Amino acid sequence: MGDGKDRYRGTENRPSRQSRLNQWLRRRPKDTEADDSRRVPLLLAAAAAGLPLAPAAYPVSYRCSCERIGCPTPGRHPVSFAWQTQSTTDRAQIERWAKGQPEANFITATGMVHDVLDVPLEAGRSALGRLLDQNIEVGPVAEDGGDRMLFFTATRGTPEDEDEWWPCELDCHPETMDEHPGLRWHCRGSYVLVPPARLPGDLEVRWVRGLEHPLPDPLTLLETLTDACAKWAGETEGADRHQVAWPLGR
Repeated sequence: MGDGKDRYRGTENRPSRQSRLNQWLRRRPKDTEADDSRRVPLLLAAAAAGLPLAPAAYPVSYRCSCERIGCPTPGRHPVSFAWQTQSTTDRAQIERWAKGQPEANFITATGMVHDVLDVPLEAGRSALGRLLDQNIEVGPVAEDGGDRMLFFTATRGTPEDEDEWWPCELDCHPETMDEHPGLRWHCRGSYVLVPPARLPGDLEVRWVRGLEHPLPDPLTLLETLTDACAKWAGETEGADRHQVAWPLGR
């Protein structure tokens, strides 16, 4: 996609808006093809690591492909309401979805194999540095849209004995995102976007540490993450916490 470098140069000999639009449209197939060559292997690697996947919406400019007027989470939600039962690690099915829906993002359902500790980006970067300095095993980590960092861990949400399900006041569900501006714990019944994923405003979800790292117990990360979030909350006091919690219009 263009970066707008020529936007403020002189107007003489500048192509018309329609011409620029046509040039941009002609570039898209190549961009999509390049993205797909990276996208499919990364999705299959996630499935091979045990992360159950399902198709999700994708951005169309600053709107959502679902075409819901005022979609509150554009490009971030599953396509199907049955995403929990639809989620799979089956390679053939994921390839069919990816080939049939070349622009679609994918979500991974948490609480089956893995949980995700979801924190503000600056808090996450600080915590990641501390954890690595202390030689604490950190699993896969992703940056989400420039505002959040996702720490992938083993799950504590589906023990063999349902009576021993481990509840936590930090549990986060998709419909309660705005209530968790600091740490969010995605476990049973929740999901996150899995890299690579595109978001409105040319943002993306990308791996910082890949899936070659084993999933750690979330409790080994929790203290450091909560400390980093507490510090972040103090530094951002007075900011628009609603906007920080879930960036909608970006």
